[in-house]
Amino acid sequence: IGEVAGEEITIMDFNAKAEQNIDNKLQQQKIDRLSLDEQFRVKDETFKQMVFRIIMDKEYEEIGLTVTPEELFDLVQGSNPHPLIVQYFSDPNTGKFDRNLIIQYLQNMDNMPEQAKQQWYQFEKYIKDDRYRSKFNNLLVKGYYVPAALARLTFEEDNNKADIDYIAATYKSLSDSLFVPSEKDYKEYYTAHKEAYKQEATRDIKYVVFDVKPSNTDLDMAANEAQQIYREFATATDVMRFVKVNSENNYDSTWYGQGQLPVQIDSVMFNSPVGTVVEPYLENNVFHVARLVAESMRPDSMKASHILIAYQGAYQADSKITRLKVSAKSLADSLLAVLKKSPKEMAKLAIQFSTDPSAATNSGDLGWFADGQMVPAFNEAALITPVNEFAIAETPFGYHVIEVTGKKPLVKKVRVAIIDREVLPSNETYQGIFANASKLASENKTLEEFNSYVQTENLNPREMPRLTEMSNRIPGLVNPRQIVQWAFKETTTVGDVSPVFDLEDMFVVAVLTKSIEKGYPALDEVKPNIELLVVNELKGKHLVKQMTAFNSDLARAGTEMNLNPVNVSPFFFSSRNLKGFGAENQVIGSVFGLPDGKVSQPIIGNGGVFMVRLNSLTKAAEPASLDQVINTMQNAFKQSIDQEQAYRALEESLNLVDNRIRFY
Repeated sequence: IGEVAGEEITIMDFNAKAEQNIDNKLQQQKIDRLSLDEQFRVKDETFKQMVFRIIMDKEYEEIGLTVTPEELFDLVQGSNPHPLIVQYFSDPNTGKFDRNLIIQYLQNMDNMPEQAKQQWYQFEKYIKDDRYRSKFNNLLVKGYYVPAALARLTFEEDNNKADIDYIAATYKSLSDSLFVPSEKDYKEYYTAHKEAYKQEATRDIKYVVFDVKPSNTDLDMAANEAQQIYREFATATDVMRFVKVNSENNYDSTWYGQGQLPVQIDSVMFNSPVGTVVEPYLENNVFHVARLVAESMRPDSMKASHILIAYQGAYQADSKITRLKVSAKSLADSLLAVLKKSPKEMAKLAIQFSTDPSAATNSGDLGWFADGQMVPAFNEAALITPVNEFAIAETPFGYHVIEVTGKKPLVKKVRVAIIDREVLPSNETYQGIFANASKLASENKTLEEFNSYVQTENLNPREMPRLTEMSNRIPGLVNPRQIVQWAFKETTTVGDVSPVFDLEDMFVVAVLTKSIEKGYPALDEVKPNIELLVVNELKGKHLVKQMTAFNSDLARAGTEMNLNPVNVSPFFFSSRNLKGFGAENQVIGSVFGLPDGKVSQPIIGNGGVFMVRLNSLTKAAEPASLDQVINTMQNAFKQSIDQEQAYRALEESLNLVDNRIRFY
């Protein structure tokens, strides 16, 4: 899949590393899967990581850079821990690093699951790699030396003041039509500036999207199915099972207040008897059928404190807990008995007995929570228990000793079972749309035929210019990598029409309209881009010839060429711009090479041709010390140092071979 510095990156190694990175991302974000676009980004980053490692490992070896076991020990559990170690192994109560926590963690590694061990090894490897990067960066910074002569020159550039007059004949003052570049002019300019036009391989495509949408027939069929469900739903005895069998969504046991349900059913559900079923309604291409399951007077929110008694095997229980379930129940019962006799002891007992980590800071007080926010058993216990009284609830987390401390006023709430049936394209619809796309792909073999067919059939073609090998975005398409791969195949040429691509809810047919290979484009390709520059170059030569005839007489040149002299004072070598013109480095550089009172030869600049007279140059007083200048230059370098620049230079010198497009 790739090669750099003589070392191959095999597809097996790459896939293994990519899967590892995907797993890490899933765990970090606590999700079940990544989208195709996210997977692509992870793979892209994985390849870059592997290339970086190969290049930098070889560089570290060549310059003798190492991270010793003693250094790594110090970074993990020594006197100089890595910032991430400090972050992850700090005392939650004080926020300060606790070395004992990392030592205990390492001593317990033999008892950890294999996945946890692998995560630690990756973490430790990151710390070691970060130490390598830090050392390499320090070498770059310390390798920068500011000689006194360079510091003095910089000081003079910033402080020597010039007084100048200049005249400028702009390129705009001459008509373009008077300067027609020859082939020789183009070649000379392109040869001199060729590096500026070096390019990556790109492809331009035109494509047509055939959206796979349900037909009117599909809509009618779905409406009939929804009506059938409506009739059966009214008499169903096991509502939860009926929803599970007939719906694409799960049964929802939430209690809703008025205004919280969809507008189509909200008023009906709060003004109808239990068992009412609402006629199917269509929204966002989905038919919904709703039945009123129950109604109840409930508070919008409640307030409570609790003591959690977890046991071995309970959900999210600390691995250090060895208490059995029966012992947890016994302890909860004992605490309930104590609290009924001494209600004011709740906060004290929560701090002493609760296995909820937050109890140390909130004394078990959960504050206000919405009806339905807590796990069902806890919520129901809080609901039925009067304010200022206690109860026990068993949940997956363990046993909760609950004190209800507040409730909002009771309001009417309803529980509604909703069945969702999405309107989907039938197989006949799918095949019909595929046939339309296939006709475009199979009956049109050239760009001209493609364009003609699209126009005749009144299709809507779209264009995507400058696709690169690793492009993963084409407007309106989801995961279009197979189209990019087709466009870059060695056998695909300009004018070729693609096969039908089956993407998410659509078919796509593309045609390759332009192909640019990596490297230097042909002169004919860049001519449109350099024409104005070549014309200006010819104008410059013409204006230089005109100005030279005045033998450095600025006043005469200005009079004869109808150019008004411009005075600039003070003027510094470090100036970024020339008054009235912007960046003109050639002019600025020439000024400070002139003797006082002298006029320059004509200078070809970006905006025209210039003649400059240095009226006077006032030199700055010699500084008592150059130390401040040297420190400023060194600090500026440190702030601008970018290891990535050094890495990119190494990468370019090692001729990276990237074959990813063949694989994904």
